[in-house]
Amino acid sequence: MRKSRAICQTLLIGLFAWVAATAWTATDDISQYLKADHPEVYQVVEGDTLWDISGKFLERPWLWPEIWRINPQIDNPHLIYPGDSIALVWIDGRPQLVMERGEGGRTIKLSPEGGSGTVNLKAKIRSEPLESAIPAIRLDAIQSFLVQNRVVEPNVLTGAPYVIQGERERLVLGAGDRLYVRGVLPDSESFNVVREGSLYVDPVTQEILGQEATYIGLGQAVAQEDDIATMFMSSSREEVQIGDRILATEERRVDSTFFPSAPQDEITGGEIISVFGGVKQVGQFDVVVINRGEREGIDVGNVLAIYKRGALARDRIANETIRLPSERAGLMMVFRTFEKLAYGLVLMADRPFSVTEEV
Repeated sequence: MRKSRAICQTLLIGLFAWVAATAWTATDDISQYLKADHPEVYQVVEGDTLWDISGKFLERPWLWPEIWRINPQIDNPHLIYPGDSIALVWIDGRPQLVMERGEGGRTIKLSPEGGSGTVNLKAKIRSEPLESAIPAIRLDAIQSFLVQNRVVEPNVLTGAPYVIQGERERLVLGAGDRLYVRGVLPDSESFNVVREGSLYVDPVTQEILGQEATYIGLGQAVAQEDDIATMFMSSSREEVQIGDRILATEERRVDSTFFPSAPQDEITGGEIISVFGGVKQVGQFDVVVINRGEREGIDVGNVLAIYKRGALARDRIANETIRLPSERAGLMMVFRTFEKLAYGLVLMADRPFSVTEEV
Protein backbone atom coordinates (compact mmCIF):
# COMPACT_ATOMS: atom_id res chain seq x y z
CA MET A 1 0.00 0.00 0.00
CA ARG A 2 1.47 3.35 -0.87
CA LYS A 3 2.08 5.35 2.25
CA SER A 4 1.25 8.88 1.24
CA ARG A 5 -2.17 10.39 0.60
CA ALA A 6 -3.14 13.65 -1.06
CA ILE A 7 -6.38 15.56 -0.62
CA CYS A 8 -7.90 16.63 -3.91
CA GLN A 9 -10.06 19.73 -3.52
CA THR A 10 -9.94 21.04 -7.08
CA LEU A 11 -11.99 18.19 -8.52
CA LEU A 12 -15.76 17.93 -8.20
CA ILE A 13 -17.77 14.92 -9.21
CA GLY A 14 -20.51 16.94 -10.89
CA LEU A 15 -23.17 14.29 -10.53
CA PHE A 16 -26.06 16.68 -10.96
CA ALA A 17 -24.54 17.86 -14.22
CA TRP A 18 -23.78 14.23 -15.08
CA VAL A 19 -27.44 13.28 -14.77
CA ALA A 20 -28.59 16.31 -16.72
CA ALA A 21 -26.04 15.84 -19.49
CA THR A 22 -25.92 12.08 -19.87
CA ALA A 23 -29.24 10.71 -18.63
CA TRP A 24 -30.80 8.16 -20.93
CA THR A 25 -34.32 6.75 -20.93
CA ALA A 26 -35.97 3.97 -22.88
CA THR A 27 -37.68 6.56 -25.11
CA ASP A 28 -34.38 8.03 -26.31
CA ASP A 29 -32.82 7.03 -29.61
CA ILE A 30 -29.80 5.00 -28.53
CA SER A 31 -28.41 5.10 -32.07
CA GLN A 32 -27.33 8.71 -31.50
CA TYR A 33 -24.56 7.40 -29.26
CA LEU A 34 -23.11 4.98 -31.82
CA LYS A 35 -19.62 5.87 -33.00
CA ALA A 36 -19.41 6.83 -36.66
CA ASP A 37 -16.47 4.45 -37.17
CA HIS A 38 -17.83 1.54 -35.12
CA PRO A 39 -17.02 -1.96 -36.41
CA GLU A 40 -19.77 -4.20 -37.77
CA VAL A 41 -18.17 -7.23 -36.08
CA TYR A 42 -15.49 -7.24 -33.39
CA GLN A 43 -13.59 -10.31 -32.20
CA VAL A 44 -12.53 -10.22 -28.56
CA VAL A 45 -8.80 -10.68 -27.98
CA GLU A 46 -6.77 -11.36 -24.87
CA GLY A 47 -6.18 -8.15 -22.93
CA ASP A 48 -9.52 -6.59 -23.85
CA THR A 49 -11.78 -5.17 -21.15
CA LEU A 50 -15.52 -4.55 -21.31
CA TRP A 51 -14.84 -0.83 -21.20
CA ASP A 52 -12.47 -1.11 -24.21
CA ILE A 53 -15.03 -3.02 -26.26
CA SER A 54 -17.91 -0.72 -25.28
CA GLY A 55 -15.85 2.26 -26.40
CA LYS A 56 -15.41 0.75 -29.88
CA PHE A 57 -19.18 0.88 -30.46
CA LEU A 58 -20.48 3.72 -28.27
CA GLU A 59 -19.57 7.30 -27.52
CA ARG A 60 -20.86 6.59 -24.00
CA PRO A 61 -19.53 3.15 -23.06
CA TRP A 62 -21.59 2.94 -19.86
CA LEU A 63 -24.75 2.59 -21.99
CA TRP A 64 -23.54 -0.86 -23.09
CA PRO A 65 -26.42 -2.72 -21.31
CA GLU A 66 -29.00 -0.72 -23.30
CA ILE A 67 -28.00 -2.28 -26.63
CA TRP A 68 -26.85 -5.67 -25.38
CA ARG A 69 -29.14 -8.44 -26.61
CA ILE A 70 -29.10 -11.51 -24.38
CA ASN A 71 -28.42 -14.74 -26.27
CA PRO A 72 -30.56 -17.33 -24.45
CA GLN A 73 -28.77 -20.24 -26.10
CA ILE A 74 -25.44 -19.24 -24.54
CA ASP A 75 -24.48 -20.20 -20.99
CA ASN A 76 -23.64 -17.08 -18.96
CA PRO A 77 -24.35 -14.65 -21.85
CA HIS A 78 -23.17 -11.71 -19.74
CA LEU A 79 -19.62 -13.13 -19.67
CA ILE A 80 -17.38 -12.40 -22.65
CA TYR A 81 -14.27 -14.40 -23.51
CA PRO A 82 -11.33 -14.02 -25.93
CA GLY A 83 -12.40 -15.43 -29.30
CA ASP A 84 -16.03 -14.36 -28.97
CA SER A 85 -17.43 -12.30 -31.86
CA ILE A 86 -19.65 -9.29 -31.13
CA ALA A 87 -21.76 -7.99 -34.03
CA LEU A 88 -23.87 -4.85 -34.37
CA VAL A 89 -27.28 -5.59 -35.88
CA TRP A 90 -30.52 -3.63 -36.22
CA ILE A 91 -33.73 -5.07 -34.76
CA ASP A 92 -37.01 -3.16 -35.14
CA GLY A 93 -35.05 -0.08 -36.09
CA ARG A 94 -32.84 -0.15 -32.99
CA PRO A 95 -29.16 -1.10 -32.77
CA GLN A 96 -28.38 -4.29 -30.86
CA LEU A 97 -25.16 -6.09 -30.01
CA VAL A 98 -25.24 -9.88 -30.30
CA MET A 99 -22.54 -12.36 -29.52
CA GLU A 100 -21.33 -15.59 -31.06
CA ARG A 101 -19.38 -17.71 -28.60
CA GLY A 102 -15.83 -18.59 -29.65
CA GLU A 103 -13.87 -21.68 -28.74
CA GLY A 104 -12.33 -20.06 -25.67
CA GLY A 105 -15.70 -19.61 -23.98
CA ARG A 106 -17.24 -22.96 -24.86
CA THR A 107 -17.98 -25.58 -22.21
CA ILE A 108 -18.68 -29.30 -22.51
CA LYS A 109 -21.16 -31.20 -20.36
CA LEU A 110 -21.30 -35.00 -20.30
CA SER A 111 -24.56 -36.74 -19.45
CA PRO A 112 -24.43 -40.50 -20.15
CA GLU A 113 -27.82 -42.05 -20.96
CA GLY A 114 -28.96 -45.43 -19.65
CA GLY A 115 -30.42 -48.19 -21.83
CA SER A 116 -34.11 -48.97 -22.35
CA GLY A 117 -35.91 -50.14 -19.23
CA THR A 118 -33.15 -49.06 -16.89
CA VAL A 119 -33.05 -46.41 -14.26
CA ASN A 120 -31.44 -43.40 -15.88
CA LEU A 121 -28.81 -41.85 -13.63
CA LYS A 122 -27.40 -38.72 -15.26
CA ALA A 123 -23.95 -37.70 -14.13
CA LYS A 124 -22.62 -34.31 -15.08
CA ILE A 125 -19.11 -33.00 -14.87
CA ARG A 126 -18.43 -29.51 -13.63
CA SER A 127 -17.00 -27.62 -16.60
CA GLU A 128 -15.43 -24.24 -17.10
CA PRO A 129 -14.54 -22.24 -20.21
CA LEU A 130 -11.02 -22.60 -21.59
CA GLU A 131 -10.45 -18.88 -21.25
CA SER A 132 -11.14 -16.49 -18.37
CA ALA A 133 -13.94 -13.97 -18.87
CA ILE A 134 -12.68 -10.50 -19.69
CA PRO A 135 -12.93 -7.99 -16.82
CA ALA A 136 -14.89 -4.75 -16.91
CA ILE A 137 -11.76 -2.65 -16.37
CA ARG A 138 -8.02 -3.15 -15.94
CA LEU A 139 -7.84 -5.33 -12.83
CA ASP A 140 -4.09 -4.92 -12.43
CA ALA A 141 -4.71 -1.28 -11.50
CA ILE A 142 -7.09 -2.12 -8.65
CA GLN A 143 -6.30 -5.72 -7.64
CA SER A 144 -4.80 -4.79 -4.28
CA PHE A 145 -7.82 -2.63 -3.44
CA LEU A 146 -10.44 -5.34 -4.09
CA VAL A 147 -9.85 -7.38 -0.94
CA GLN A 148 -7.00 -6.06 1.18
CA ASN A 149 -7.75 -2.38 1.63
CA ARG A 150 -10.71 -1.19 3.63
CA VAL A 151 -12.27 1.82 5.30
CA VAL A 152 -13.42 1.48 8.93
CA GLU A 153 -14.79 3.69 11.67
CA PRO A 154 -11.91 5.40 13.54
CA ASN A 155 -12.75 3.69 16.85
CA VAL A 156 -12.27 0.27 15.22
CA LEU A 157 -8.53 0.85 14.85
CA THR A 158 -8.22 2.62 18.20
CA GLY A 159 -9.56 -0.41 20.06
CA ALA A 160 -7.84 -3.12 17.98
CA PRO A 161 -4.90 -5.23 19.24
CA TYR A 162 -1.49 -3.86 18.21
CA VAL A 163 2.04 -5.13 17.58
CA ILE A 164 4.45 -4.58 20.49
CA GLN A 165 7.53 -6.51 19.36
CA GLY A 166 8.93 -9.30 17.26
CA GLU A 167 10.69 -12.42 18.48
CA ARG A 168 14.26 -11.83 19.67
CA GLU A 169 13.25 -8.18 20.26
CA ARG A 170 13.15 -7.43 16.55
CA LEU A 171 11.44 -4.14 15.71
CA VAL A 172 10.92 -4.60 11.94
CA LEU A 173 9.17 -7.77 10.80
CA GLY A 174 7.95 -9.50 7.66
CA ALA A 175 6.76 -12.80 6.19
CA GLY A 176 8.01 -15.84 8.12
CA ASP A 177 8.48 -13.95 11.40
CA ARG A 178 6.72 -14.31 14.72
CA LEU A 179 5.45 -11.26 16.51
CA TYR A 180 3.78 -10.39 19.80
CA VAL A 181 0.50 -8.53 20.01
CA ARG A 182 -1.08 -6.67 22.93
CA GLY A 183 -4.79 -7.38 23.15
CA VAL A 184 -7.20 -10.27 22.76
CA LEU A 185 -7.44 -11.46 19.16
CA PRO A 186 -10.96 -11.81 17.73
CA ASP A 187 -12.29 -15.23 16.81
CA SER A 188 -10.90 -15.69 13.30
CA GLU A 189 -8.79 -18.13 11.31
CA SER A 190 -6.54 -15.40 9.95
CA PHE A 191 -5.78 -11.76 10.59
CA ASN A 192 -4.84 -8.67 8.65
CA VAL A 193 -2.03 -6.51 9.96
CA VAL A 194 -3.03 -2.95 9.08
CA ARG A 195 -1.66 0.53 9.62
CA GLU A 196 -3.65 3.63 10.50
CA GLY A 197 -4.14 5.60 7.30
CA SER A 198 -5.90 8.77 6.24
CA LEU A 199 -8.91 10.04 8.16
CA TYR A 200 -11.53 10.92 5.57
CA VAL A 201 -13.64 13.99 6.32
CA ASP A 202 -16.37 15.43 4.12
CA PRO A 203 -15.01 18.76 2.87
CA VAL A 204 -18.44 20.44 3.06
CA THR A 205 -20.24 18.96 6.09
CA GLN A 206 -17.08 18.04 8.07
CA GLU A 207 -18.63 14.63 8.79
CA ILE A 208 -16.06 11.92 9.52
CA LEU A 209 -16.58 9.39 6.74
CA GLY A 210 -14.12 6.72 7.86
CA GLN A 211 -10.47 5.88 8.28
CA GLU A 212 -8.19 4.05 5.88
CA ALA A 213 -6.87 0.74 7.25
CA THR A 214 -3.72 0.26 5.17
CA TYR A 215 -3.07 -3.42 4.50
CA ILE A 216 0.40 -4.59 5.60
CA GLY A 217 0.20 -8.38 5.68
CA LEU A 218 -1.57 -11.60 6.66
CA GLY A 219 -0.98 -13.64 9.81
CA GLN A 220 -2.28 -16.53 11.91
CA ALA A 221 -2.64 -16.81 15.68
CA VAL A 222 -0.20 -19.15 17.44
CA ALA A 223 -1.09 -18.62 21.11
CA GLN A 224 -3.00 -16.31 23.46
CA GLU A 225 -1.97 -15.79 27.10
CA ASP A 226 -4.02 -13.22 28.96
CA ASP A 227 -3.79 -10.08 26.80
CA ILE A 228 -0.59 -11.09 24.96
CA ALA A 229 -0.96 -13.00 21.69
CA THR A 230 1.67 -14.63 19.49
CA MET A 231 1.21 -14.44 15.71
CA PHE A 232 3.00 -15.89 12.69
CA MET A 233 3.25 -13.70 9.58
CA SER A 234 2.46 -15.80 6.52
CA SER A 235 2.80 -12.93 4.01
CA SER A 236 3.53 -9.22 4.01
CA ARG A 237 3.30 -6.38 1.51
CA GLU A 238 5.31 -3.99 3.65
CA GLU A 239 7.46 -4.32 6.76
CA VAL A 240 5.42 -4.74 9.92
CA GLN A 241 6.14 -2.01 12.46
CA ILE A 242 5.53 -1.53 16.17
CA GLY A 243 2.01 -0.17 16.70
CA ASP A 244 0.45 -1.75 13.61
CA ARG A 245 -3.08 -2.96 14.33
CA ILE A 246 -4.65 -6.42 13.99
CA LEU A 247 -8.08 -6.93 12.39
CA ALA A 248 -9.92 -10.12 11.49
CA THR A 249 -9.87 -10.80 7.75
CA GLU A 250 -12.96 -9.64 5.91
CA GLU A 251 -15.61 -12.07 4.75
CA ARG A 252 -16.77 -10.47 1.54
CA ARG A 253 -17.59 -11.49 -1.99
CA VAL A 254 -15.25 -10.14 -4.62
CA ASP A 255 -16.78 -9.77 -8.07
CA SER A 256 -14.43 -8.86 -10.90
CA THR A 257 -17.10 -9.17 -13.61
CA PHE A 258 -19.08 -6.02 -12.78
CA PHE A 259 -20.37 -3.96 -15.69
CA PRO A 260 -20.30 -0.19 -16.39
CA SER A 261 -23.60 1.46 -15.46
CA ALA A 262 -25.12 4.84 -14.68
CA PRO A 263 -26.29 5.52 -11.08
CA GLN A 264 -29.92 4.57 -10.48
CA ASP A 265 -30.76 7.86 -8.76
CA GLU A 266 -29.56 11.43 -8.93
CA ILE A 267 -26.57 11.94 -6.65
CA THR A 268 -25.37 15.42 -5.71
CA GLY A 269 -22.47 16.92 -3.81
CA GLY A 270 -19.91 14.25 -4.68
CA GLU A 271 -16.21 15.09 -4.60
CA ILE A 272 -12.90 13.35 -5.00
CA ILE A 273 -11.41 13.71 -1.53
CA SER A 274 -8.25 11.65 -1.88
CA VAL A 275 -6.01 9.97 -4.44
CA PHE A 276 -3.75 7.00 -3.79
CA GLY A 277 -0.05 7.19 -4.54
CA GLY A 278 0.84 10.66 -3.36
CA VAL A 279 0.88 12.00 -6.91
CA LYS A 280 0.54 15.69 -7.75
CA GLN A 281 -1.23 15.08 -11.06
CA VAL A 282 -4.11 12.60 -11.30
CA GLY A 283 -4.64 10.88 -14.63
CA GLN A 284 -5.95 7.75 -16.30
CA PHE A 285 -5.93 4.57 -14.17
CA ASP A 286 -5.28 6.38 -10.90
CA VAL A 287 -7.35 5.22 -7.92
CA VAL A 288 -9.35 7.88 -6.08
CA VAL A 289 -11.72 8.10 -3.11
CA ILE A 290 -15.07 9.90 -3.32
CA ASN A 291 -17.25 11.13 -0.46
CA ARG A 292 -20.30 9.17 -1.58
CA GLY A 293 -21.04 5.53 -0.80
CA GLU A 294 -23.73 2.92 -0.31
CA ARG A 295 -26.01 5.16 1.73
CA GLU A 296 -26.22 7.57 -1.24
CA GLY A 297 -26.98 4.74 -3.68
CA ILE A 298 -23.49 4.38 -5.17
CA ASP A 299 -22.99 0.85 -6.52
CA VAL A 300 -20.08 -1.10 -7.96
CA GLY A 301 -19.82 -0.41 -11.69
CA ASN A 302 -21.32 3.10 -11.56
CA VAL A 303 -19.64 5.45 -14.02
CA LEU A 304 -19.40 9.08 -12.92
CA ALA A 305 -18.33 12.17 -14.78
CA ILE A 306 -15.46 14.15 -13.30
CA TYR A 307 -15.72 17.93 -13.43
CA LYS A 308 -12.87 20.29 -12.67
CA ARG A 309 -14.12 22.98 -10.34
CA GLY A 310 -14.29 26.40 -11.98
CA ALA A 311 -11.75 28.99 -10.91
CA LEU A 312 -12.61 32.06 -8.88
CA ALA A 313 -12.71 35.25 -10.95
CA ARG A 314 -13.04 38.89 -10.00
CA ASP A 315 -15.97 40.74 -11.56
CA ARG A 316 -14.61 44.25 -11.63
CA ILE A 317 -17.88 45.74 -12.87
CA ALA A 318 -20.04 44.28 -10.08
CA ASN A 319 -17.09 44.43 -7.65
CA GLU A 320 -17.51 40.84 -6.49
CA THR A 321 -15.82 37.45 -6.75
CA ILE A 322 -17.61 34.73 -8.70
CA ARG A 323 -16.87 31.09 -9.50
CA LEU A 324 -16.64 30.13 -13.15
CA PRO A 325 -18.58 27.06 -14.43
CA SER A 326 -17.10 23.63 -13.81
CA GLU A 327 -15.61 21.89 -16.85
CA ARG A 328 -15.90 18.20 -17.60
CA ALA A 329 -12.49 16.57 -17.29
CA GLY A 330 -12.96 12.79 -17.41
CA LEU A 331 -14.77 9.66 -16.26
CA MET A 332 -14.31 7.30 -13.35
CA MET A 333 -15.79 3.92 -12.48
CA VAL A 334 -16.60 2.77 -8.93
CA PHE A 335 -15.09 -0.64 -8.11
CA ARG A 336 -15.55 -0.85 -4.34
CA THR A 337 -18.07 0.73 -2.01
CA PHE A 338 -18.31 1.40 1.71
CA GLU A 339 -21.14 2.96 3.69
CA LYS A 340 -19.99 6.57 3.25
CA LEU A 341 -17.14 6.28 0.72
CA ALA A 342 -16.24 4.55 -2.51
CA TYR A 343 -13.07 3.73 -4.44
CA GLY A 344 -13.01 4.58 -8.13
CA LEU A 345 -10.68 4.12 -11.08
CA VAL A 346 -10.15 7.03 -13.48
CA LEU A 347 -11.03 5.56 -16.89
CA MET A 348 -10.68 8.66 -19.03
CA ALA A 349 -8.85 11.92 -18.40
CA ASP A 350 -9.11 14.76 -20.89
CA ARG A 351 -6.54 16.71 -18.89
CA PRO A 352 -4.34 16.19 -15.81
CA PHE A 353 -6.00 17.06 -12.52
CA SER A 354 -4.17 19.29 -10.07
CA VAL A 355 -3.98 17.99 -6.51
CA THR A 356 -3.90 20.09 -3.34
CA GLU A 357 -3.68 19.04 0.27
CA GLU A 358 -6.35 21.50 1.36
CA VAL A 359 -9.81 20.25 2.20
